[in-house]
Amino acid sequence: MTTIIQVAAVAGVSTATVSRVLSQPHRVAEPTRRRVLEVVESLGYSPNVAARSLRTLRAAKILLTVPDISNPFFASVIRGAEEAARDVGYAIVVGDTRHDPEIEDQYAEMLARREVDGLIFLGHRLPASLAPLMTRDGAAAPIVNGCEYSPDIGVPSVHIDNAAASSDAVEHLIGLDHRDIGIITGPPISPLTRDRLAGATRTAERHGLADRLQVRIGDYSANAAFDHTGDLLDRGVTAIFCFSDEMAIGAMSAIDEAGLSCPEDVSIIGFDDLPLARFFHPALTTVAQPKGLIGRRAVELLVAILSGDELPDRQVTLDHELIVRKSTARRRPNAQVTGDVHAY
Repeated sequence: MTTIIQVAAVAGVSTATVSRVLSQPHRVAEPTRRRVLEVVESLGYSPNVAARSLRTLRAAKILLTVPDISNPFFASVIRGAEEAARDVGYAIVVGDTRHDPEIEDQYAEMLARREVDGLIFLGHRLPASLAPLMTRDGAAAPIVNGCEYSPDIGVPSVHIDNAAASSDAVEHLIGLDHRDIGIITGPPISPLTRDRLAGATRTAERHGLADRLQVRIGDYSANAAFDHTGDLLDRGVTAIFCFSDEMAIGAMSAIDEAGLSCPEDVSIIGFDDLPLARFFHPALTTVAQPKGLIGRRAVELLVAILSGDELPDRQVTLDHELIVRKSTARRRPNAQVTGDVHAY
């Protein structure tokens, strides 16, 4: 069986360089990296990951937990994280927490037991079982948050400016002459809901329309939006902003069931720009998040912590984009509106 010593000898480098090429290729100059990889391939060398983990006390694994693995948004984040992790010699272990704090704690204990080297969590809670680790290691704790941002958590984070993104969506609807706007949020406990609702409300206030917003609490599911949309239509809204694309699908279905059309009677905006959003009928206007880049940057932050590097920025805010498609249109002059209904 070929050994790392033989690979190093043939490539004319040290065994440490071979190891670095296989685990942290970004730290090796391209000509050297290419030469080592050619020798690895020609000799058929396969590193013993288990033995390496025992020697270095590193698992070469990163745990990434998501609150709902069935949501295609998270699939895109996971893919970006997996690609970035593979580039630096780590594997991604995915955990589906189902919004359950107990399951979050069960997965987090993998970090305490050193079964993984670090944790990226895409929910809004820091698992309670990690409190001792945070107390002991502080800023050096190998924990990163993705998607949701709350300064109270105290860990590095990768996210967009959700308040600004939500403001852009409402500004777009107001620019199309919509004055009675429905908003279907996520759960109130979520920082995403807090920030997006704050951005939407501030924009409505700026235009003197805060008392005409119709706010309903959803859970990011199509069912929740479907149930709320009928009531919003009864209240005379001409546009609905949903805090997820999945909820936008539910709203569209409810509009159709009510015998109305989108966007002729009611405009719809979603959030996330899921891969299928442009194939909806009509194609969905939505706020695009750089889903894959969120995963990639989260891994980069975590690997920097694991390497002992000082982070230039512990809070990374990525760009968002309002994608205007066919589900929004200018309000028709004869559309019925109600100006005396207040949000609750």
